[in-house]
Amino acid sequence: MGKRIVFTGGSGKAGRHAIEYLLSAGHSVLNLDLVPLENSSVYTLKTDVTDAGQVFNALTSHFTSNGYAGPSIPGPPDVVIHFAAYPRNMIVPDDKTFKTNVLSTYNVIEAACKLGVKKIIIASSETTYGVCCAQGDTDFHSFPLEEDYDVDPMDSYALSKICGEQTARAFARRFQVDIYALRIGNVIEPHEYATKFPNFVNNPASRKRNAWSYIDARDLGKICNLCVKKDGLGFQVFNATNDTISTKVPTAELLRKQCPNVPITREMGEWEAPLSNRKVREVLGFEQDHDWRKYVSL
Repeated sequence: MGKRIVFTGGSGKAGRHAIEYLLSAGHSVLNLDLVPLENSSVYTLKTDVTDAGQVFNALTSHFTSNGYAGPSIPGPPDVVIHFAAYPRNMIVPDDKTFKTNVLSTYNVIEAACKLGVKKIIIASSETTYGVCCAQGDTDFHSFPLEEDYDVDPMDSYALSKICGEQTARAFARRFQVDIYALRIGNVIEPHEYATKFPNFVNNPASRKRNAWSYIDARDLGKICNLCVKKDGLGFQVFNATNDTISTKVPTAELLRKQCPNVPITREMGEWEAPLSNRKVREVLGFEQDHDWRKYVSL
């Protein structure tokens, strides 16, 4: 049976594909965003998620105006998925990025928990691993990058995501609910394979900051759906990435060339992405549908 899902930031690059997947899985979705989602199946309620009052109100809204024809007033949703944020640095000044992302995540989690929502999914980021937005050429501590890594970024965007993870952990403990934080990799839309991947595979040095990893936007929707279905895990962090390294050479060879001084802490698969999705595969049963090699000629 489908769930009633409130999705914040669903009009963005990642959100619109995730919502499409959730709809295909039989869920109903209300989008909270400042700009409309171009999907006739989903209503967008214009909501400033930095305003706690608006968030509390929006989480008890009808999903469409047809709700007024029903017998009862709306209650909270079954699931809240929070993607709304400034998605990177350099859109607004750093303090604005940090304040907006941290406050909005707090508001959404607090409102959902106090309204009795038992499943919350939030967008964290690959940037928390400390290299994506680092100043200068910086190495990772070790490979593979997994969820127990000592995250130590130096930029405001990644710091805001770490604060979001800790907020989720605190509320999951206090309210005994499931809150899953997705450390989302470099999001690739279907049309971007042709425009971006030729450079990715032919210029591997350019991909160090992303740990030679990516997430297909449609597979991100699949991960969101698996999170919706999997109950009882409390607070969890999952890398949301595809299986395969985005290079023409195997993982071990690539890492020897590009990061010769970085230790390898376990044996990795021949083509395993250095930002590893092993946990989401083993815990949630994720199987990717969109390996980049299906779309790019080497």
